[in-house]
Amino acid sequence: SDQMLAIFVFIDDFIKAHASLACWRTSPNSRPRFTDAEVITVALMQGVFGCQTLKQAYLLVASTFRNAFPCLCGYKEWIHRLHNVTEIVGRLIQAAVCADGGALYLIDGKPIPVCKPIRHGRVRLLTEDGAYFGKSTTGWFFGFKLHVLAHISGQIICAILTPANWPERDVALALAESVDGGVLLADRGYRGAEIEKQLAENYDMTLITPLTCPEKRALISSVRERVETVFSQLWSRFVDRVFSRSWNGLWNTIKLKMLHLNMCQAGILAH
Repeated sequence: SDQMLAIFVFIDDFIKAHASLACWRTSPNSRPRFTDAEVITVALMQGVFGCQTLKQAYLLVASTFRNAFPCLCGYKEWIHRLHNVTEIVGRLIQAAVCADGGALYLIDGKPIPVCKPIRHGRVRLLTEDGAYFGKSTTGWFFGFKLHVLAHISGQIICAILTPANWPERDVALALAESVDGGVLLADRGYRGAEIEKQLAENYDMTLITPLTCPEKRALISSVRERVETVFSQLWSRFVDRVFSRSWNGLWNTIKLKMLHLNMCQAGILAH
């Protein structure tokens, strides 16, 4: 598969250029035969195949492209290795960004429910990892919220996964640290004189919402449709299907989907 080769070359080149990222290893086997680049490549094939789970992607690779991965390990070991390279995945998301169009950014948050509403009364999944009740435009949900700072081009610059009840304005300040100033378009949930002041003074960021510039509300809304497109592309990659049993597993799975999206946006992979 040309897509699989493009994924592997991009990841392998990045890891070789940043050898210090492998310093997390504590075992004498510092150079496993099944490399970190191969581990991540198998995971990103989920986006290529369009399947719902990482296990489905692994089984498809194992049955269809086994010759390309002669040292492929078992599924459990592969998942363990994949969770250990979560920092590399995060760095790759940044490395895949190739955004033109100035310092114009979009920010928004979307629910990541861990169960259906019918189970709200007895849900226990990921409660120790911070899952909680929150409210969106479609009603109450239990789980987390994915907050994304995206460039106007549609590429994801930074993202944070928080409990569902965290205020969006507090997260906006953390996301603003990932860029060097600019203009930030947000919905009315981020409005407030205090956050506007903090963004301007501490991060050289101008916050614009439909309420701060009512005369340009139509223009702002049309531009902000692009962040909805980003979320719809993540949803098409099943970002809201929670099969993980730990926060680390969930966050790493979400990051893999964001990495695949950025690689598509940058032209490294075909849409």
